[in-house]
Amino acid sequence: MCGIIGISGPFDFNALQAGVHAIAHRGPDDCGVFTDQQAQVGLGHTRLSILELSALGHQPLLTDDSQVALVFNGEIYNFRELRAELEQKGHQFKGHSDTEVVLQLYLAEGDAMLSRLNGIFALGLWDARRGSLLVARDALGVKPVYVFEGDASYAFASEIKALQHLIPVQKALDYAAIDRYLTYQWCPGAGTPFTNVKKLEPGEAVWVTSGRVVKRLSWYTLPVVGKTPRAMSESDAIQGVQNYVRQAVHRQMVADVPVGAFLSGGLDSSSVVAFAKELDPDVRCFTIESVGGQESGTTDDVSYARQVAHHLKVPLEVVTVDSASMAADLEQMIYQLDEPLADPAPLNVLYISRLAREKGIKVLLSGAGGDDIFSGYRRHLALKSEHYWAWLPKGVRAAVEALTAGLDQRKPLFRRMTKAFSGAALEGDARLVNYFRWANKAELSGLYTPAFREALGCEQAEAPMLDFLTQLPATASPLDRMLALEQRFFLPDHNLTYTDKMSMAVGLEVRVPLLDLDLLNFANQIPDHLKQCGTHSKWIFKKAMEPYLPKGVIYRPKTGFGAPLRRWMRYELRELLGDMLSVDSLKRRGLFEPQAVQNMIKSNDAGQIDASYTLLSLLAIEIWCRAFIDHAAENNTKALSTI
Repeated sequence: MCGIIGISGPFDFNALQAGVHAIAHRGPDDCGVFTDQQAQVGLGHTRLSILELSALGHQPLLTDDSQVALVFNGEIYNFRELRAELEQKGHQFKGHSDTEVVLQLYLAEGDAMLSRLNGIFALGLWDARRGSLLVARDALGVKPVYVFEGDASYAFASEIKALQHLIPVQKALDYAAIDRYLTYQWCPGAGTPFTNVKKLEPGEAVWVTSGRVVKRLSWYTLPVVGKTPRAMSESDAIQGVQNYVRQAVHRQMVADVPVGAFLSGGLDSSSVVAFAKELDPDVRCFTIESVGGQESGTTDDVSYARQVAHHLKVPLEVVTVDSASMAADLEQMIYQLDEPLADPAPLNVLYISRLAREKGIKVLLSGAGGDDIFSGYRRHLALKSEHYWAWLPKGVRAAVEALTAGLDQRKPLFRRMTKAFSGAALEGDARLVNYFRWANKAELSGLYTPAFREALGCEQAEAPMLDFLTQLPATASPLDRMLALEQRFFLPDHNLTYTDKMSMAVGLEVRVPLLDLDLLNFANQIPDHLKQCGTHSKWIFKKAMEPYLPKGVIYRPKTGFGAPLRRWMRYELRELLGDMLSVDSLKRRGLFEPQAVQNMIKSNDAGQIDASYTLLSLLAIEIWCRAFIDHAAENNTKALSTI
């Protein structure tokens, strides 16, 4: 894993160097810059050495005639097979990196090579022969790419904080994106808080000539788009899950440095460790223990992690953190994330990654993605339960929604009931998308200033997801459609974004075997009734792992990262909340009505509403604005050693 940056159009060399320095944490082992002053193209790279540790792995990587230059971030897991194929065709290699394979494959096949890559990546490739720059992102968006399109300038980088060095000062906010961050805690689609900074979308690539995009490619589509229903027996599904998960884990352990693993004690990470142990009996595992108060309705994972480690006989390192220190790291977390993601879970990734790096580990395997391909979230079970009430007349459903909305939000069961029936009066895809919401439209509209509402206009927070669903075949089941939303939006725009940013903050690479493309294709063919069986989510995955893991771990209750957010709003974050969301602060920013925000805080304190995540979103947006707008120059020059 590394950091990349580049530009097509007029640029200052020192600015390019500064952009490279801003993402030095992503690649502390080496860095490099390539420029073609006549063509006005610059590429920069910071290197985390994982494969080919010698100087032959240095980037930017150039062809012998210097006509093609490549900066690459990621890992290609089928690079050995691709290399053998290329060698048979006469291609010669100097080193043993996957980056060199990508370069040679491009020379052989052009941009068609993207569909040949099984891996996670972001890349920028300058081809002087055609006078164009290729920028591309991997199929599922595991690695981030932020882009700026000007009148005659196109710039890209792994992080916004690096991109800011190459582009004009950005202060204009994208109100539709801000609305989405508040609605979902993350922003589905290409938007960021800046109007002129976008995310290159998963499976997308662009060709840029003289600072202008001349061609856009959508080189990958999720398998559900072309899905044709087929029968699959339970035994075939179990065998297939075992084979494909094992294959994915084994192929993703390739490295010239030690590889460890996250181990939360949940099904996903435990399964990854079980198969990793087959290649490395002493694979080092890492988990986290939170002290100082748990959120009501959550449990700590550490006891399950220890149970799995004992069962598999693998070493387990535990990092212990307390609630107060987690809350104190929130501001730095938002800065490192580049986006105002209102979720404390990224801190979990940060603390574990930091511990692993201190122990000499550069690569960790993660269980991310299991819920998103096998169906493991509560909203999936809520969707399945719709057949009990979806037949009711719309008016009755609206009454149920209103009734559950009035339940005491201090109780976890009531909060879940309120969320399950939120949007019950909606129909079809609109109701399906509504499961991802954390705040309703009326509640948010009441927080916005008239200027915000005017700028937002008719933009709808759910538009990117609803538009995407129109691409799916009519035969796609409701569960297929929801899983497609998880894979297309929730993963790249939230889970994978924070996993990348927080691990790379300490120079550590995270790999996600459960999102291997071969495994994803197989999981897509598994019938719904084998993914959800009774009250069991991920049922077929659980059955497949029975020979390898204790049943008490496989069938344990579903839990998330139990940061005590609702308590934070009353205690640990109270001072920060008072500063960031004070009347004066809100008036200066001009986004939110000060009195409406103060009323929300009071109602949340009284338990009349459960607005902790909405308040965290408001807090995250103000923190982000101060870091990336008010103090951008200051932040761009400071070291990231504080995180």
